[in-house]
Amino acid sequence: MIQLIVNADDFGFSSGVNYGIIDTHLNGIVNSATMMMNMEGTEHAIQLSKEHPSLQVGIHLVLTCGKPLLQDASSLTNEEGFFHSLSDLHSKKETIRVEEVEREWTAQIEKFLSSGVPLTHMDSHHHVHTIGELLPVVQRLAEKYNLPVRANGLDQIQGVAPFSDVALFDFYGDGLEAEYFNKLGERFSQPTKVEVMTHPAYLDTAILNGSSYTYKRIEEVDLLKAVVLPEGIQLL
Repeated sequence: MIQLIVNADDFGFSSGVNYGIIDTHLNGIVNSATMMMNMEGTEHAIQLSKEHPSLQVGIHLVLTCGKPLLQDASSLTNEEGFFHSLSDLHSKKETIRVEEVEREWTAQIEKFLSSGVPLTHMDSHHHVHTIGELLPVVQRLAEKYNLPVRANGLDQIQGVAPFSDVALFDFYGDGLEAEYFNKLGERFSQPTKVEVMTHPAYLDTAILNGSSYTYKRIEEVDLLKAVVLPEGIQLL
């Protein structure tokens, strides 16, 4: 038996993303989402979470999109005050102050908790929680807030409770196909708790102007609403 978590990333990015996630939850197989706490759609996502408590919601820790919640985290931002891009973040790793990452992520978690929405787990935008230099921060926050953490693919994050046995990142881009979920049984012969990362959304100007992943998000909506899970795969 495969226990399946279908997690929609980027909850809170914009209203278009939020509506895509809720639609694929109510009319499809999405049963979990992770919320960004620093984006234009965050308050809307909080409202929708409260209206649809059947959707599990974790936190999507951010280090590479939008602006930080903190004003005094200069090593994390460019001259305009926005977070570094993912490529810039990796190139500037030596100058990133880890204590600023911890303070910023703590602020993001605290903002989530103050919303009143139950917090189920944590992962991150662009998988930045898997950066080796940030492992101690991830470990401390996971322990402090008693949160399981998304696996790094087939590997667990050292020293934290796992959200699933494995996390799959290939339901994305050219990997989108109608039979994706039917084929999971071929990939895992033993009883396994599997998380599949997804990015459903309806397009709006925020997505078109702020993300490199656009029209495929609509395709994800259609696919996630059409799935009929085969015997042996059960939503968790």
